[in-house]
Amino acid sequence: MLVAPPGNRRGLPAVNTTPVSTAAEQLTAPWDDLAGRRALVTGGTRGMGEAVAAALTARRARVVVAARTDPGDGPVPVIEADLAEPGGPGLVARRASAILGGLDILVHCAGASFPRPGGALALTDEDWMRSLNTNLMSAVRLDRVVLPGMVSQGAGSVVHVSSLQWKRPHESSPAYGPAKAALRSYSKGLATEFGSRGVRVNTVTPGYIATPQAEARITQLMKDSGTTRPAAEAALLDAIGGVPLGRPGSAAEVGHLVAFLVSDAASYLTGAEFVIDGGNNRML
Repeated sequence: MLVAPPGNRRGLPAVNTTPVSTAAEQLTAPWDDLAGRRALVTGGTRGMGEAVAAALTARRARVVVAARTDPGDGPVPVIEADLAEPGGPGLVARRASAILGGLDILVHCAGASFPRPGGALALTDEDWMRSLNTNLMSAVRLDRVVLPGMVSQGAGSVVHVSSLQWKRPHESSPAYGPAKAALRSYSKGLATEFGSRGVRVNTVTPGYIATPQAEARITQLMKDSGTTRPAAEAALLDAIGGVPLGRPGSAAEVGHLVAFLVSDAASYLTGAEFVIDGGNNRML
């Protein structure tokens, strides 16, 4: 079946006459089968990155992860590199492409908040650049190397993992929210530029997710207040304004969302942001 013929009596622009059967086939295809897809996941040895790598692997994608250090006991190859350093992203992209023979999927999970006392006025230029290099420029530099290959093959999917702090900055890490806000803006622009060349770019924005970093914060709260873990976690939930679902999200839930976004079932999704926060964010 074809869509309406090009042009019309009102002088509106011609519409796309591509058969819709391809889209229909994509919608009926099993979204949880990524067999043969070649994927690179940064920050992939712990927390959300590890869960994303596991979700893609479970769906039969071929996965390589990047991290500063290789724990040596993971199920997928690890490329050791510091993505915050200017040369790190290029090294990772080239090695991943060499291992897999190219890339179809790029999921950028690497990032850090670098909390520091004293608020915004205590941050030096070096503090700001550290946050920008870790949370923004690492993705920019990596995409710069990976996207030409995706364009040449006419297909690819990129997911940038952001943070709810880009919408709700926190005084404990004043440079983190702005860096993630820049990442979201950059992702939107990238999706617009490369959509016509077959590359989709989306953003996943987690709220409170049970990760090693979150657990370290709970442990610190327990130590500071001398309270129990349930009480410390409840205090943390209250501090972020509460979560309607009453619990933190799991890294696996983030992994499942990413796996959907890089699948053919999400073939009409690009430039979008997907907030996964249990309802914590109240903004429209």
